[in-house]
Amino acid sequence: MALVRILQILKRPENVSKRGFLSHFLWKYKSCKAETFLSGTNANFLEAQYLDWAKSRGSIDSTWDGFYESVSGPTLKIEEFEDEFSPKTVNLKSKEKDDKESKERIKLHLAVQNLIRSYQTRGHLLAKTDPLKLTIGARWILKSQNAPLDMKGVECRVVSRELGSVLYEEHMDTVFELPDRTFIGGKETALTLREIISRLERVYCGAIGIEYMHLYDLDCLQFIRERMETPGAFDKTVEEKRDIMRRLTKAVFLEKYFATKWPAEKRFGLEGGESMIAMLEEIVDCSTKLGVESIVMAMQHRGRLNMLVNVCRKQLTDIFAQFKPMEPKEPGSGDIKYHLGTFIHRFIRKTNKYIKVSMSCNPSHLEVVSPVVIGKARAEQHWKGDSNGDKVMAIIMHGDAAFSGQGVVYETMHLGNLPNFTTHGSIHIVCNNQIGYTTDPRFARSSPYCSDVAKCVDAPVLHVNSDDAEAVAHVARVAIEFRCKFKKDVVIDLVCYRRFGHSEEDEPMFTQPIMYKKIKIMQTVDRIYGDKLKADGVITDTDIKGWEKEYMDTLNKHFELAKKITKLSIMDWVDTPWTGFFEASDPKKIRDTGISETTITTISQHFCRPPEPWAFEIHKGIHRMLEKREKMVKSGMADWAMGEALAYGSLLRDKIHIRLTGEDVERGTMAHRHHVYHHQGVDGATYRVLDTLYPDQSLYSLHNSSLSEFGILGFEVGYSYSSPCLLTIWEAQYGDFADTAQPVFDTFIANGESKWVCQTGIVVQLPHGIDGAGPEHSSARVERYLQQADDDEDNIPDLDDKYMPLKQLRAANWIVCNVTTPANYFHLIRRQIALPFRKPLILMTPKVGLKHPYYTSPFKDFLPGTSFQRLIPETGPASQKPKEVKKLIFCSGKVAIIIDELRKEKKLEEKIALCRIEQIYPFPYDLVLKEFCKYEKAKTVFCQEEHKNQGPWSFVRPRLENLFGKKIECVSRPPSAASATGIKWIHAKELKELKENIVDL
Repeated sequence: MALVRILQILKRPENVSKRGFLSHFLWKYKSCKAETFLSGTNANFLEAQYLDWAKSRGSIDSTWDGFYESVSGPTLKIEEFEDEFSPKTVNLKSKEKDDKESKERIKLHLAVQNLIRSYQTRGHLLAKTDPLKLTIGARWILKSQNAPLDMKGVECRVVSRELGSVLYEEHMDTVFELPDRTFIGGKETALTLREIISRLERVYCGAIGIEYMHLYDLDCLQFIRERMETPGAFDKTVEEKRDIMRRLTKAVFLEKYFATKWPAEKRFGLEGGESMIAMLEEIVDCSTKLGVESIVMAMQHRGRLNMLVNVCRKQLTDIFAQFKPMEPKEPGSGDIKYHLGTFIHRFIRKTNKYIKVSMSCNPSHLEVVSPVVIGKARAEQHWKGDSNGDKVMAIIMHGDAAFSGQGVVYETMHLGNLPNFTTHGSIHIVCNNQIGYTTDPRFARSSPYCSDVAKCVDAPVLHVNSDDAEAVAHVARVAIEFRCKFKKDVVIDLVCYRRFGHSEEDEPMFTQPIMYKKIKIMQTVDRIYGDKLKADGVITDTDIKGWEKEYMDTLNKHFELAKKITKLSIMDWVDTPWTGFFEASDPKKIRDTGISETTITTISQHFCRPPEPWAFEIHKGIHRMLEKREKMVKSGMADWAMGEALAYGSLLRDKIHIRLTGEDVERGTMAHRHHVYHHQGVDGATYRVLDTLYPDQSLYSLHNSSLSEFGILGFEVGYSYSSPCLLTIWEAQYGDFADTAQPVFDTFIANGESKWVCQTGIVVQLPHGIDGAGPEHSSARVERYLQQADDDEDNIPDLDDKYMPLKQLRAANWIVCNVTTPANYFHLIRRQIALPFRKPLILMTPKVGLKHPYYTSPFKDFLPGTSFQRLIPETGPASQKPKEVKKLIFCSGKVAIIIDELRKEKKLEEKIALCRIEQIYPFPYDLVLKEFCKYEKAKTVFCQEEHKNQGPWSFVRPRLENLFGKKIECVSRPPSAASATGIKWIHAKELKELKENIVDL
């Protein structure tokens, strides 16, 4: 009313001069409801002016007289004109009380925000993920095995310090605004504290425990929050629930069938973890919706047969036949049934799409298969042109003890974000039996969870109780969606148990009596979930019985069919078939490995040509190296680096994809290769020399790797399995560094074909030579690879058979060579592709020889009509007068340089004949015998620079003696525990004695 009265007064004709004042008041009133025109500075001004006017009317402008007179009353009381928004007289005590309440309110809101974040970060410690209800994550932190399993957040400060220190029971019904970084409210923006805690515990402390707050990408955090926190996120439709139930029925009844039919057979069943089948089926279904066309899988032996049947859809007949002792159709050792792989193109009815699902063969050495499968997935992405991982994906299943205990797990996972090794995210599933054979987790790892290595590589971890089937399915869906959206690794920790011991023959009560007393009374997961669905009215007993009968009928039908199988087929279990390759190759022919002069000229000149100086600044040392190469090319000679370039370049021209990796392969450990130049003025700018040889050449994937041998070699072996039309090379920094990758040699490279009919043409290059570098940079331990050769030393092949060399190669499990010329290296590498089959090549490569004049070849040795020389015979003066030769020395590798230099120095070139065995296995019996017969009067010895108990001597000796029918002497260093000495004086002494023995006639 006061406002209306003053406005009326201001509108009178006599107050026209005040109308500007009116406009100002109106604007002030409209702009802020909290301050009227008679408030703040305006009210104070009017009141002060009125007091001056009341004392002396002439003290202010006379035009205000009518205004103040018309207001009437002896005294102007501004309070009469104030509204509810006008400031009142300040009460200090009231203000202090309001400030305190405001601060308390802010403190409580901050505490609630911290509470929510604490649950997001640490709620998993209270999650009920153990189906046996024996432990929770918090026990590890509390160092107490007696901490109650049903602890709530209010009772346990492990999760949130705010509960019981800032937030109390009196605040439980207080409504708090929810922060942006949570989805627990759904469409609601505020909840009571009681409801906030209830929802957080339901999300983070139930059957699922989530570790994700360590992720660096904020979008990843929000994605997981939304998928887990949103009310109703876990809900399933009736049809989805029925699908889960059917899948559990199949998983459980298959294991029961195995146990009934073959009770004494070791099979490493999935009992106690059958919900893994529902998990994998959910992943496969969802992946087709998201565009995935191929899944490459690896898994441990536990549950493998179930996985092969219910996920990979292997014929039950083939599985059942594996339980019978039968003669195999194909040669080879074969493997036990729970190591076998398969592949299938599955049709997914839910999406009407096909997806290729392959399970890789694997050995009992846990986790060796992990990098192999990552390599296979990367290779398949290459062949499909899938540069972003949209079409091909890897799933790797692990055991809990192996995941936390095996170093190759980290070696594999750390490849995830390396640009030349990434598969753009893999799903890792841990089948967490909560025990390693007989070892409890508390004695098997130093962290709360077996999955903790995942935090090193920015991967979220989803722990889930395997007896909560819907939680398992939800976690599976979140994992596949996360992987496909962010192209990152994700880990699922499926917490389950083994219903029996390590195998069906084992007695677990010896070592885990409490655990197995609990396990004996546990219901199977299909019963648990079936009871839940019946209670919810989703299914009936009739439904369950119908599904069980249907599956049992299927099992019985295939059991009867399996009885008709009389021979075992290893070929039925191939996981990566090379369709059409063997049929298109002449099995009796090695294609020509020579190349034309035009090709030699093109590649050699390109290899000597620097990039344009205005475009790319190279190191001065590179300029000098290129000038030397150019002079060498003009002279018609090739050193080792040129031999490599001619081999790789010609294969690239022939549309052969080459992948060469290792710790220093771009430059070469000894700086001989230099296939990648680095700009001297621009960081990260490179010039890749062989990438631009031909406009239509194949891809040359030359990449330095991380400092890992086990993981990287496994990766490259997997890559090599993908196709016969590629050359995969792994080069060790030094040959003996391959020691740390020994399981890959022992379980895949040496015997993969024998066990699984799985061929690979991988080349393993091991720098080798005893040159004073010490015990760890000298020997590639050639004796190890020769010892694993599947060859009978007493069985000499038919030397008159013109196909003998090819038959030897076909029968060999791998090829072991130590070549001494660039041309021979060139032909050997090209032979890997020219063969009508594929074999691994273990190649001892030179160190000193990389730049030594003895290791050079004329260009004529690369031309058509030339080929790989399994043995390089004597071609010098000794070969002209063989009857005058006193000593015939067979050798292998760099020691040939020492022998040749000694002959020249001592003028013994006519007395000592030198024969270099370039291919040690398969052994070149025919060529060795030919040289032996040529120098029939000479004393025959074998010379090696390695110590006598090492090197090729132990392999060569029985073959030479059986072939010649007499004892052969060895010229070498004396036996030693170390592969080489690290003391210069001892090295010089050994070398002096070796030389003396070489020239001793």
